[in-house]
Amino acid sequence: MEEGIRHTFPKEEKLCGKTSIEMLIARGKYHTASPLRCCFLAENGQEHSRMMVSVPKKFFKRAVKRNLLKRRIRECWRKQKHMIPEGHHIDILLTYTSKEVSDYGTIYESVGSILNQISKNIKAK
Repeated sequence: MEEGIRHTFPKEEKLCGKTSIEMLIARGKYHTASPLRCCFLAENGQEHSRMMVSVPKKFFKRAVKRNLLKRRIRECWRKQKHMIPEGHHIDILLTYTSKEVSDYGTIYESVGSILNQISKNIKAK
């Protein structure tokens, strides 16, 4: 574990609430890194970044598989959220788009790729 970085995912960092989610989907920018698609909104007005995960029931009828994928995505976020530039707080929705269950390594790389794209987008502004 890197010095000074806390790899946690507290309640304050979980994106919830109908208005917040609707605003994210309406105003957000989209990026894709297979098997994930992300919608993010920079500068959410909060004092921390917030994240939400979606795994469609359309692709995985069994809740066990959906929960497995959500756990893997949240774990990857938890370990890589420090890639977002300091002082920038975003809302992000990660949606799983593949019809097969991906292993942890693939999801880890996808989340890293998405966070790199987001940080480049934020720094460009």
